[in-house]
Amino acid sequence: MFEPIERVPGDAILGLIEAFNNDSNPDKVDLGVGVYRDEQGITPVMRAVKAAEQQLIDDEKTKAYIGSHGDPEYGHFVLETVLGANSPVLAANRASATQSPGGTGALRLAADFIASQLPGKSIWLSDPTWPNHLGVFSAAGLNLEKYPYVDADNRLDFDGMLAALKAIPEGDVVLLHACCHNPTGFDLSHEQWQQVLDVVRDRGLLPLVDFAYQGFGDGLDEDAFGVRLLAENLDEVIITQSCSKNFGIYRERTGCFIAIARNSEDMEDVRSQLAITARENYSNPPAHGSAIVATIFNSPELTAMWREELGEMRGRINQLRQDFVAALAPHGLDQRFAHVAEQRGMFSYTGLTADHVAQLRDKHSIYMVKSGRANVAGLSKDNLDYVCNAIADVVK
Repeated sequence: MFEPIERVPGDAILGLIEAFNNDSNPDKVDLGVGVYRDEQGITPVMRAVKAAEQQLIDDEKTKAYIGSHGDPEYGHFVLETVLGANSPVLAANRASATQSPGGTGALRLAADFIASQLPGKSIWLSDPTWPNHLGVFSAAGLNLEKYPYVDADNRLDFDGMLAALKAIPEGDVVLLHACCHNPTGFDLSHEQWQQVLDVVRDRGLLPLVDFAYQGFGDGLDEDAFGVRLLAENLDEVIITQSCSKNFGIYRERTGCFIAIARNSEDMEDVRSQLAITARENYSNPPAHGSAIVATIFNSPELTAMWREELGEMRGRINQLRQDFVAALAPHGLDQRFAHVAEQRGMFSYTGLTADHVAQLRDKHSIYMVKSGRANVAGLSKDNLDYVCNAIADVVK
């Protein structure tokens, strides 16, 4: 029965891992795979996470199921972190949290929920967007459309984005990146978020906000500006959240689907459907990651430690952006790549072409996605000059 099954290419980004590992060049640099790295090139376990895990080892009393909506305590803390502890949305009991296996699991919950409860609605994605958005929503049978986000000069095309949003059919779903846009690094200003809100409200669109990098841009509250603006001014919003990055627990698959409804009655209706969707998809989410997060938030000391560590990670990335542009100045390329310092999050649409990327890989063992998207966290003081010299070599 398996004979007719055809082999398909693997994920392009994950394929970079194997290519990088097989490269014998001692100077090789991985700017491809999207995980945070410290100065030693390691994705560290945060000190607050280590302390929480030790506490769990000592105190955990069961490995029983946690239910289709996940750990209620975890959901409570996520809602407060995303929407704000004093959110009027929470005060009105309009928000529901459903724990998911990572941010990707939350996106799949959203896709299945839209497919079953909002049949016939298309979902509009930024061009470009995270590649797996295409796979997740297509797998759920949704019709995918695109709106412009970056122009031919590798700059945020907000005018094009806004014009496209104004033409989206009423009731369709539009996916927005809350902060640290993946893959470009270009984020909306407060004024631009307000304009997006106005269009979404006027057109009767349903925003689905992908919030995977809270705290990696300008700060936990600062990065939530767009999310909170939409949540407090619209009747209905979907938010997909991830703890993978800001807690460094990638492999624990800890995310959350947040539904905001017009009122508490509608929210309970939506919540009942989400329980079924989760049950049919993966039954129960994994518990370890959510227990780590809840343990940290239950301790003022661990919360303070986590916030400090997250601030260090954010500060390192933002400083690397500045240092990268400065290191290109001797090559006369600082203006050409000045936008890298303005972007936020781990990723940057550098403006390098697919040919540049291929040359960087083949001549210098520097790996990044062929679109020119680079993981800034893969840079370090030790490899920065090497990378900038290589870029100067391939673009001149």
